[in-house]
Amino acid sequence: MNMEHAIGQIKTYINTFILECQNEHISALCKHLQYGKMLRSKLLLAISGVSEEALRVCALIEMIQNASLLHDDVIDNASTRRGDLSINARFGNKNAIMLGDVLYSKAFYELSKLDMNIAQSVSLAVTRLSIGEIEDVRLSNGFHTNREAYINMCSLKTAALIVAAAESGAILKGLDKDIYSTYGENLGIAFQIIDDILDITQDSSTLGKPSMSDFREGKTTLPYMDLYECLQKDKQEMLLSYYAKNLSPKEEEWIKTQMQDNDIIAKSLQCAKNFADKALQAIASQDNQTLRDMITQMLDRRS
Repeated sequence: MNMEHAIGQIKTYINTFILECQNEHISALCKHLQYGKMLRSKLLLAISGVSEEALRVCALIEMIQNASLLHDDVIDNASTRRGDLSINARFGNKNAIMLGDVLYSKAFYELSKLDMNIAQSVSLAVTRLSIGEIEDVRLSNGFHTNREAYINMCSLKTAALIVAAAESGAILKGLDKDIYSTYGENLGIAFQIIDDILDITQDSSTLGKPSMSDFREGKTTLPYMDLYECLQKDKQEMLLSYYAKNLSPKEEEWIKTQMQDNDIIAKSLQCAKNFADKALQAIASQDNQTLRDMITQMLDRRS
């Protein structure tokens, strides 16, 4: 079974789980869910190989990922998701929140039928990503340059479910899950840093959401920390005056010019590469070229 067919099977499982809820409104809402590149599923299958059990676990992880995004969009008051209207924009915050709750609870119910080690790994991941979301909100109270807090938030909010996917794949295959947990942790952090870079370097049509939306929403990502620390005081004050506000085209251009003049994107990218290298080191003893290729593809997303 090739990856494209496997992804189709995962989506079939998701649709089956949703239909088991026996609610037409939920089914209608779920038709608007967007699954993106399904990185977590591809990671799990790259470790475990394709099996019916692996596909079911992937479906549950994708349901949890979608639930977290539904709640995330409400928190961020996001109107778009991957170039389309977000569910909260289309159907309102209440529907988005409750649909997220349905996906979470249904996924946990199905997890209870599986290997206890997999259920515990995924459940812990949901706890971690929820804490990460709280940390993200807390850190958005003001501009900061606390790199340790930022990396910790990336580890919790983004890497947690990637770690669970890697661990689940290892458990299914009978491999050392600690090796793959370390790989997933560092892949996840690098992935988030690249995402934060793309928010600046790519245009709105490519991103599927307004560019530089992180800064507008009051999120201090790594490139902005790197930029702030390179600027003279007057320009630092200028940058801070743009924080958490709707930026004009002129203000956006000023920030991008400062990024370019100070070679900020390259500096932030190097940080992502450092975590990517740690991921590669973790699997150095494993014969899995697909996982090495995933690192390359993740880093190449910057272009």
